[in-house]
Amino acid sequence: MTRAADDFDDVPAFEVRTGAEQRVPFVFNSPHSGNRYPERFLEMTRLDRLAIRRSEDCYVDELFGAASALGAPMLVANFPRAYLDVNREPWELDPRMFAEPVPSFANIRSARVAGGLGTIPKLVGEGLDIYPGRLPLAEAIGRIESVYKPYHDTLKRLLTRTHAAFGYAVLVDCHSMPASIRIGESGVRPDFIVGDRFGASAASGLTEHAIGLLMSMGYTVAHNKPYAGGFITEHYGRPARGLHAIQVEINRGLYMNERTLARTSGFDALADDLARFSAELMGMPGDHFRDMPLAAE
Repeated sequence: MTRAADDFDDVPAFEVRTGAEQRVPFVFNSPHSGNRYPERFLEMTRLDRLAIRRSEDCYVDELFGAASALGAPMLVANFPRAYLDVNREPWELDPRMFAEPVPSFANIRSARVAGGLGTIPKLVGEGLDIYPGRLPLAEAIGRIESVYKPYHDTLKRLLTRTHAAFGYAVLVDCHSMPASIRIGESGVRPDFIVGDRFGASAASGLTEHAIGLLMSMGYTVAHNKPYAGGFITEHYGRPARGLHAIQVEINRGLYMNERTLARTSGFDALADDLARFSAELMGMPGDHFRDMPLAAE
């Protein structure tokens, strides 16, 4: 019987994109831009090949593609978010999705599980059920063991090596968000949201610099609301130990048609701006960065 371990025999589940050498203490990560849907998975779903892509962060790895040429490694998922979400705890599971009881240590009560967006997602887009019925628990275990854990092992290794080489490390977690997102009562549509877990995952100066760079390019930028960063930002951001993590959300309306998933005329200009953003962010002087005051926790 074909198992999750065989789903990515023809293409790696994820890859690290690098230049000739790492020249900066930054690591970029694109965990939701994967668009390689295993046939076995597609046969399990109740959705067509377009609808299943509704939760995909389309082209985000390409928009930030300049990072590796600038000297920063980028970890990129090829597996889709609908198949497995690595921006969750490893066992954030909805027991209603599975034919057998989930492990006793699974987190079954998180807000993300309640919203259908656990480690093995139940929904895509605006509430579309992925599966027609319950899954064997072995399906979740297979995806977590064969893809989730190796992905995080790779990300941890990249950050550990970066910290050892430079004395500190910065993770930029790259995402996209629906064009419908608005900020609070103001109703303003942000072009970007920069999240740092309300100051817990990164030095305040890093976050402020990132926001300032984007605003200087004419973009509307929000801070932490409504997206402060997911599991990856929270788990890897340890500023007191010299490990900083920020999440950058891009409004999809800037560069793509959300209905057809096609790139729009704004794609190239946005990619150019993000290349400049990445270069200037990574150009922060190291001594200055290490001396940044930490935000209050």
